[in-house]
Amino acid sequence: MSAPARETMRRGWCPGTLRPMLTGDGLLVRLHPPRNALTPDQLVHIAELASRHGNGQIEISGRGNLQLRGIREEAHPALVDDLLAAGLVDEADGDGPNRLTLASPLAGRAADELIDTNALAAAVEHSGRRVAGLPAKFSIAVDGGGALALDGFASDLRLRAVAAEMVAFGLPGDLWFGPVAPDGVPALTARLLGSFVAASCRSSDRIRRMSDLDPDELATLAASCGLMPTTAPIARPKAVPVGRIAERDSRFAVLAGLPFGRTDADGLHRLGALGRDAGVREIRLSPWRGLAFCGLPADTANTLYDTLRSEGLVVELDDPRLSVSACAGAPACARGEAPAQADAAVLAGTLAPLLTGGLSLHVSGCTKSCAHSGSAGLTLVGRDGRYDVIVAGGARDAAIAHLSLGELVRRLEPGQDIRARLEVARH
Repeated sequence: MSAPARETMRRGWCPGTLRPMLTGDGLLVRLHPPRNALTPDQLVHIAELASRHGNGQIEISGRGNLQLRGIREEAHPALVDDLLAAGLVDEADGDGPNRLTLASPLAGRAADELIDTNALAAAVEHSGRRVAGLPAKFSIAVDGGGALALDGFASDLRLRAVAAEMVAFGLPGDLWFGPVAPDGVPALTARLLGSFVAASCRSSDRIRRMSDLDPDELATLAASCGLMPTTAPIARPKAVPVGRIAERDSRFAVLAGLPFGRTDADGLHRLGALGRDAGVREIRLSPWRGLAFCGLPADTANTLYDTLRSEGLVVELDDPRLSVSACAGAPACARGEAPAQADAAVLAGTLAPLLTGGLSLHVSGCTKSCAHSGSAGLTLVGRDGRYDVIVAGGARDAAIAHLSLGELVRRLEPGQDIRARLEVARH
């Protein structure tokens, strides 16, 4: 896919490289590398650009995109030129999604995939970008049917391999259609997206997502594309998004999460250097807010795993930080009313036994909920330097208290009231 021209730069509420978003610490530039893959040297180069053109703060988003924070407005054109020259920009022109598809960080590599997910995702991205009028946040999950399941990620359309070389179409409301062979999926997807855009234009209501349509309307869309109803695929265990995972050809990948999805230029530079020293040729960005170091022999993967753990990355499944979503918060974000990132680290320690036992924690600097759009076992929303406390709900649900961090930590200790409510809710 060809990169868009620098001249198409403009501001956007769903940011990209060419369409940055203004935040409290400057511009946020969201980078979409081709195939969501980088070489170690490219990772090092991005770290250098983040430091040269911004404040050096770097995030990996919940859709596996690299975000450079604090980019100075006057430096943005030069950053774009540097990224274009390095071949690191792959996003669509126009008002549609910067990237349409979401795939596993081991798409096309995982030993247990039923199809070549990487090839299918690329073909669907190519065909889907030709459909004009898609909302900026429209998304398609392309799932190879293996253990790195994408079931936990919200999407408008799911393409899931359900047997060798067979793909089912999943729509909101657990409606499933097909299955069909992979080579027919891109064209059918484009037809389905076109039908969705047409239905949206005909409606007097605001339709931005597939979930805005009722089940009968969704079934009609699928039928118009020749898709037949089918049973839902077999449920899979929750994905294990960190650790050593088998690839094809007796190789292994090491998946490591950034603590709360964030690092700085020095940290990213270090990770690129570690990958290079280990002989890694490809590093994939992970929607579990981390990196996949791919294509390693078993002994090298074990050594890199130990090194990344010593560097403070999340590589073990029982790490409580895996269950925490936290935005940048104040002062990095202009809308942030509490320091979400810093406070999340404190709360992860306080709630470690519950987090490793299944509790989810969302710490948001404001009601916008950039880090996590849905419900969580415990949601904390910054307001006037304190937190609205919501149990088993989302940022806009009713709060049971409005507390400072210190007050909150005390009431989350064993035997205290909020801790007791979380324990009851978890069971």
